[in-house]
Amino acid sequence: MKALYKSGPHAGLELVDRPEPETGAHDVKIRVMTAGICGTDLHIEAYDDAAKAMINTPLVPGHEFYGEVVEVGSFVHGVKVGDRVSGEGHVVCGLCRNCRAGRKQMCINVDSVGVQRDGAFAEYVVIPESNVYIHRDERITPLLGAIFDPFGNAVHTALQFPMVGEDVLITGAGPIGLMAVAVARHVGARNIAITDVSEQRLELAQSMGIDLAVNVANTRIREAQQQLGMVEGFDYGMEMSGHKTALPEMIENMNHGGKICMLGLPSTSIDINWGKVVTHMLTLRGIYGREMFETWYAMSAMLTSSEVMRERIASVVTDFLPATEWQQGFEAARSGHGGKVVLDWTVFPG
Repeated sequence: MKALYKSGPHAGLELVDRPEPETGAHDVKIRVMTAGICGTDLHIEAYDDAAKAMINTPLVPGHEFYGEVVEVGSFVHGVKVGDRVSGEGHVVCGLCRNCRAGRKQMCINVDSVGVQRDGAFAEYVVIPESNVYIHRDERITPLLGAIFDPFGNAVHTALQFPMVGEDVLITGAGPIGLMAVAVARHVGARNIAITDVSEQRLELAQSMGIDLAVNVANTRIREAQQQLGMVEGFDYGMEMSGHKTALPEMIENMNHGGKICMLGLPSTSIDINWGKVVTHMLTLRGIYGREMFETWYAMSAMLTSSEVMRERIASVVTDFLPATEWQQGFEAARSGHGGKVVLDWTVFPG
């Protein structure tokens, strides 16, 4: 099979022929149709410090995907050949305290598809049956199915606290931040503001149902509150950027009792005003991945019940390229100006 392959501890990937993965008794083999490029994949391709800390080579990366089941193991009973599926990328141990308590997203022994085990930048990927999510509605297209993983990050973040009638601030208009706008609008937020320094991404936010897109290169969030006619701070903050200035400025513009969810991964330590966190009784919560599988059911429900929601989430994909043009796709994803990049893996004859 064709696969994007990192053969050793160095920068770069190669599109090469690799053996098809074997299907174990509890596993499902999937013919990959579409696969999204994630920030994690950019780290892996570059083999930077973040990649060195999380992967072992050789490796086939890729963890955001949609495909068709072509083989199932002898102990698989809930998934059948021909099912159209996506995959939850976190393979959990099932034995730690969190797993046994039903909090699988908090497994302390998690292995990640495309990070610690071979992933979906290939014609075929094998994952445990327990990680397969079947799409039972034809309105979930291969393009939408490929971004269920990052869409799940947005949904997991947005649904942590009640949002109906609340004023919402999102810092970072990357693909997940953009999808979070659509979720907030769908569930009934009042004012929604998003920040970034990329005018292209802020323009994309306009189609998501945003009330105000703020370029923080020249406008402060305090000014955005005035433009929205807000007399108090934001009720709900979602930090999606990981930038060192985003969280401190968000904290300065939260209402008393405000809730902040942090999905963006900072590359350096961040100094924040802990006195304001205490005296304003703010809640800060870290978010990682998706709840397994409650987030997935929520995603499917939103997308299948609303044509507007489907259109908004699909519009986050700004580049859809054949897998043979993967280098162009990585360049587009790394530029930080567009939306989601998805590779088409059906271009190979096999």
